[in-house]
Amino acid sequence: MKLRKIYTNLLFKVFCGILLGILLGWLTLKGWFPQWIYRILLTFKGLFGSFLGFAIPLIIMGLVMPSISKLGKSAGRLLLITVGIAYSFTLFSGFSTYFASEAIFPSLLENQHIKPMGDEQVLTPFFSIQMPPIADVMTALVLSFIMGIGLSLKEKSVLSGVIEEFGEIVSWLIAKAIIPVLPYYIMAIFAEITFGGKVVSVIEVFFKLIVVLFIMHILLLIIQYLIAGGIAGRNPFKSLITMLPAYATALGTQSSAATIPITLQQAIKMGVSPRIAGFVIPLCATIHLSGSTMKITACAMALMLLEGMPFDLELFSGFIMMLGIIMVAAPGVPGGAIMAALGILGSMLGFNEEQQGLMIALYVAMDSFGTACNVTGDGAVALIVNKIEEGKSA
Repeated sequence: MKLRKIYTNLLFKVFCGILLGILLGWLTLKGWFPQWIYRILLTFKGLFGSFLGFAIPLIIMGLVMPSISKLGKSAGRLLLITVGIAYSFTLFSGFSTYFASEAIFPSLLENQHIKPMGDEQVLTPFFSIQMPPIADVMTALVLSFIMGIGLSLKEKSVLSGVIEEFGEIVSWLIAKAIIPVLPYYIMAIFAEITFGGKVVSVIEVFFKLIVVLFIMHILLLIIQYLIAGGIAGRNPFKSLITMLPAYATALGTQSSAATIPITLQQAIKMGVSPRIAGFVIPLCATIHLSGSTMKITACAMALMLLEGMPFDLELFSGFIMMLGIIMVAAPGVPGGAIMAALGILGSMLGFNEEQQGLMIALYVAMDSFGTACNVTGDGAVALIVNKIEEGKSA
């Protein structure tokens, strides 16, 4: 059973995809592997990349519209407070990551560039099929906000049921048709990177980012609990230690939703009232993704530095604020957050297909740490909401 769990784990599959892609690219480069098989991989990469481009606006509409409409329908003081705190934590995570990365990454990634190391050979796919999306990303986002807010204001609506079913179809598309194929897509990307002589710099960056982001996640949790402890009048380090079982569970499950029972139990042990914990913890499993925001922001900055793409605080401010909203709608499956974020990575930061593929690989490689950070941070949100409600009833 344990072996079967490992083999079906998305991180394990992505890791195998990276290794196989490097091997196939290297063997083809050396002339020890038939070029036609490599070209089949390129053809698959192009087709799946086109399909992703087509699916991204659908993913945005299918996730954002029902999420906003549901939040509006249950709108109340407690909900607004919880959403406000969760979004504030998410923004803090994004902006602190930007400033930390701006200070650390230039020296950490000095003299490293994702460029060919020698004469780059070129092989092309056998064929390609264009799949134009039904709308661009910003159109899909604006339409989603309008529809979601509009539906939240209506008591009963036939369209609400349609939107909800559309969201279920999109969640099925992500969980059953996109996520399972991602390891093969990443394999094809790494085969192309290796064939082009870029793999050494990419792998070096992978390992550096994993170490740096793990440290940044821990620091983020300490800061969150210092803030929550200061507001709630609790020992922040004792509270954080109380939440460690939830952190450990999330490392294994890679799912905020699957960790809810443990997170709820530990939040109550911290002193959060069962009523507040029962409301805040399940809600935050969906809307509070500080760890995911940190990963996406840091990985995006690292890739832009390596590719020599210009960026500044103004560009990332808009990206981080929009990312915080997108994270609210991210589905609770491994890799779901990065799939929801692909649209704005392309539209706001200008990431191409290969860069989006590298972002997926980087994100999934650190998915356990990000999920554990999200889940543990939910306890800090619960502490603050609990204190606010205590003050109201006092």
